[in-house]
Amino acid sequence: MRLFKTKAGALIETNGGLYRTHTDWDSLVCSEDLHQRLQEEIARPGIAKLAAPLPGDLLAPVGRQEVWAAGVTYWRSRSARMEESQNSGGSTFYDKVYEAERPELFFKAAPFRVTGPGQPVRIRRDSAWNVPEPELTLLLSPKGRIEAYTIGNDMSSRDIEGENPLYLPQAKCYDGSCAIGPCLYVSPAPLPETTEIVLEISRGGKTVFGGSVGITQIRRKFEELAAFLFREMSFPHGCLLMTGTGIVPPNDFTLQAGDEVRIQIEPIGSLINRVEL
Repeated sequence: MRLFKTKAGALIETNGGLYRTHTDWDSLVCSEDLHQRLQEEIARPGIAKLAAPLPGDLLAPVGRQEVWAAGVTYWRSRSARMEESQNSGGSTFYDKVYEAERPELFFKAAPFRVTGPGQPVRIRRDSAWNVPEPELTLLLSPKGRIEAYTIGNDMSSRDIEGENPLYLPQAKCYDGSCAIGPCLYVSPAPLPETTEIVLEISRGGKTVFGGSVGITQIRRKFEELAAFLFREMSFPHGCLLMTGTGIVPPNDFTLQAGDEVRIQIEPIGSLINRVEL
């Protein structure tokens, strides 16, 4: 079952049907059993069955939820972060984080900074080395339970972070640096182990970079990341947690204005955004 946020409200897609609910978005996604809650919504008398929403109607599936992110959870991410920070003397930090019990967790975006499907993402004007980071993203309930999955694009300025690890917030947090969508995939069971994250970057209609990674390649369990995030923080509206990237373009690649970033994770769908300055 998939939950879309649109300009006209929330839409529930299940068994080939699409239904509009007038229940407030945050009231829905804060449920401790979201799958059961959505089943109850579509069972309400008089709920309308609709046609598919137009792409331009879709919004980021975020209400009052903060977006957080985990880093160095895949081997490729560890290697890339060590390479970019080698000259600053910070390369060993990432190797230690990869092996440590405590994961790297950082704040990514307030809700108003989150970009939705079809909306632009940005590269910093004071950065010369920028990449998208395609990430499976978790919807966590106020109690820290994994309730749904979506797709995240953690836009990153690698030269700023590589200059000094303490510059991580500037490399990661700025207007247009976070895209989420196209929906929440809600299931009572975890995603299958065969799930893959696929990235394609197009420039002028041609693919300039592509890659894929299976979620089995992540070093840490999703429940472990959620548990660390909730150790000393409360999230009354729940939150979204990006789980890290295992796809990193080569060091001579950087995004340009006009590039199209497509991230696909089935059965969630595809998140597509164009790059702007």
